[in-house]
Amino acid sequence: MTQQSSPPRSPFHGHVESFSNGIIRGWAINLEENSLPVTLHLLIDRQEVMQVTCDLPRNDVRDGLNVSSNKLGFDICLPKKIFDDRPHQVALRFADRSVLPLPTLEDPEILGETVLFPGSVPEEFRSFLDGVKDDVLRGWVMRRSSPYDNWQGCLVVSATVDGIKLGSARANIYRADVSEALNCDPNCGFEIPLPRHLYDRQPHTFHVSVEPDHTELAGSPLTTSLVHNMLETRLIELENSIGQLYRSLTSIRREVSDLIPKRAPNLRHYDRWAQRYNTLLEEKVATQRRAIPLKKTPLISILCPTWRPAENDFRAALDSIVHQTYPHWELILIDDGSKCARTQEIIQEYCALDPRIQAIILEKNQGIAEATNAGLRKANGAYIVFFDHDDLLSPVAIEVMTRAALQHKAKLIYCDEDKIDAAGHLQEPNLKPDYDYRYLLGCNYICHLTMIDAATTRKIGFLDAHYDGAQDHDYVLRCTELLKETDILHVPEILYHWRKTPNSTAARITNKGYAITAGISCVTDHLNRKKRPADVTSIDHLSLYKVAWKIRRSPSVDIIIPFRDQVESTRRCVESLLTHVRYKKFRILLIDNFSIEPETFEFLEQIQKDDRVSIMRVEEPFNFARLNNLAAAQCESDFLLFLNNDVYITQENFLSLMIAEALALPKIGAVGARLLYPNATIQHAGVAVGPDVIGVHVHRAQPHDAYGYVGRIRLSHEVTAVTAAAMLVRRDLFHELGGFDEAHLSIAYNDVDLCLKIRQKGLKIIYCADAEAEHHESFSRGTDNKPENEPRFFQETQTMIERWKHFPPFENDPAYPHYFRKDHQTFFDLRDPEELW
Repeated sequence: MTQQSSPPRSPFHGHVESFSNGIIRGWAINLEENSLPVTLHLLIDRQEVMQVTCDLPRNDVRDGLNVSSNKLGFDICLPKKIFDDRPHQVALRFADRSVLPLPTLEDPEILGETVLFPGSVPEEFRSFLDGVKDDVLRGWVMRRSSPYDNWQGCLVVSATVDGIKLGSARANIYRADVSEALNCDPNCGFEIPLPRHLYDRQPHTFHVSVEPDHTELAGSPLTTSLVHNMLETRLIELENSIGQLYRSLTSIRREVSDLIPKRAPNLRHYDRWAQRYNTLLEEKVATQRRAIPLKKTPLISILCPTWRPAENDFRAALDSIVHQTYPHWELILIDDGSKCARTQEIIQEYCALDPRIQAIILEKNQGIAEATNAGLRKANGAYIVFFDHDDLLSPVAIEVMTRAALQHKAKLIYCDEDKIDAAGHLQEPNLKPDYDYRYLLGCNYICHLTMIDAATTRKIGFLDAHYDGAQDHDYVLRCTELLKETDILHVPEILYHWRKTPNSTAARITNKGYAITAGISCVTDHLNRKKRPADVTSIDHLSLYKVAWKIRRSPSVDIIIPFRDQVESTRRCVESLLTHVRYKKFRILLIDNFSIEPETFEFLEQIQKDDRVSIMRVEEPFNFARLNNLAAAQCESDFLLFLNNDVYITQENFLSLMIAEALALPKIGAVGARLLYPNATIQHAGVAVGPDVIGVHVHRAQPHDAYGYVGRIRLSHEVTAVTAAAMLVRRDLFHELGGFDEAHLSIAYNDVDLCLKIRQKGLKIIYCADAEAEHHESFSRGTDNKPENEPRFFQETQTMIERWKHFPPFENDPAYPHYFRKDHQTFFDLRDPEELW
């Protein structure tokens, strides 16, 4: 009898790791040809419906099997047609028809050659409970009913704290970060306000779930302790104690409650603030219109290129122009070869509605620059305005811009703007500084709304299609090549609402990566035309540009460091300079103000052996301004770098970066650095000034790698003042201005005072975002917040107010938008709209 041979063993192996929500995930390999991806055959009801190549990277499987290729994984979504609420048989086969077993849906531990799919899947959720920030419990959540549905937000969530109902919210807040990461509906965030009695420094447990099925969010439960600032915490504790012990004494409780600081309006609640602001703005403009009618009414040409816009957004945009309070305008609509009948119907409808509207229909799509140029050729106005086809204008936008242009004889006028989401909520305002060329190199902060007089546009020419995506940035930079600084005017009103849609640049810049490339090119080419060579690169693949100047000069620098003992800090400060800084032409002048410790003298004896270090002893009472003045009088270098002895520089090119900023552009008077606390948060990124605060460090305590408000932490830009903890100044300018005021500002504000003197001469102060050092603030001389320092500090404050009260940059800091408060969190807390005019 002949023995029957067994069938050959299949070379195919694999494993299905999961089968859920209509998706099969796992890996497969052909052991005989493991360099090539395996093809799997999907069978539905015994019929092959799909072939899938297993080419997803699986390094773990590759390493475990010790094979060369990692293209082993698969991720199979069942066909859409079988999501029909009827059962179907599902099976996987290799090319040789051998079986890849599947886990059953009832028990994943049980495998079968064929498993039953019910024709539907349970709702799937993605979510996360972020935690507590700015007095609200934050998070996001979305769901989908099948793999073929989009992830959708706008769900209702409910929260409890310590088992007690806290509140509910609809998850419809715009979360660009979530949308960017997961490619999903951005309207998925939620915020639930927290009552102040929870800020008692005790642990509290928060549960958040989706209603009505009570699915708990990822990250929930969250246990945390909540703490306000010290004053607020103490007052809250006091209020709670009184409430518990003396509930009948309501008057006392009310008094204590009144003492608790009220939270200023802020960017988190911007929509509510903006609604009030817009109402007041329209009232103010109406009053001005009646009191001071415009003597001239030039024609304004509004150019609007369009390509297949969403109908509702397009109509809203056009209506916002039709309803302008200033009537003397023409709107030129340019259809950029859309071949869209509906778009052209809407255009013709509005042309028939209002004779001020005219249309240009291009045969072929030419891109935004050429489409805009077509409108520019047809424009008849005295001023040109650029407008996007789905954005909105404030009803008074053209009136306010025209009045400002006529009043100041400006040739390029720009205003502030915000964004509007699909639900009509206003958010993410871009509240801008007055004209800042250095900031403009780093980003197109001018953006919307821009109005340029027609004579200037004729001199500049047309938009360049080579820079499509950044054509407006290029055009503004070309304007700066022709115009004087005084020709460029910032109108500090929010007049433009930039539409956020899932695919708009307003929503996420990564939708237009080509725009970043174009932006780098337009800044580079502009600087080459200006003969200011620099390397321009994108910061973190965003439309924020780092400009690394190519400066050939190497001026000399004297580094002035006052100190008294504190030998460990002083040693670290000096040795970090000598060890790390690669700039050649610098010397260190140590100003010893009455040191008495033996360790200090040992250090000085040793350190002065380095010929780059010299020591000057001043045996006088501590006067920071005088110490620096005495040292500066002994210096002969081109530049002075005033440096605290608790600032530690380890960046090799720190001095090179500071010097480059001082030399790259004309009229630079001083340069400040980015200083970090030891915990790597921001200590200094520029100083905002004003009579209410004299000087306040902006972005304080933000993470060192944060972008700041509209990129201001990461981008070099003009500020009104910088700290003398690390300030670079031309030596001749310092002496011309009389140095620091040692008579009236011996300790505080002498650096702010010097910066204001520099500004008074028409020179600029630059915050150099790329020069970074560590600063142990006031370690070198202590703090002003001590009772014994109060009389002196009060007098110095009064000196600043009296001296500078009529100086416009002190009254209204041009680098710090007037909407923001300076006495609260900078670039976050807002002034009440009623205070703005």
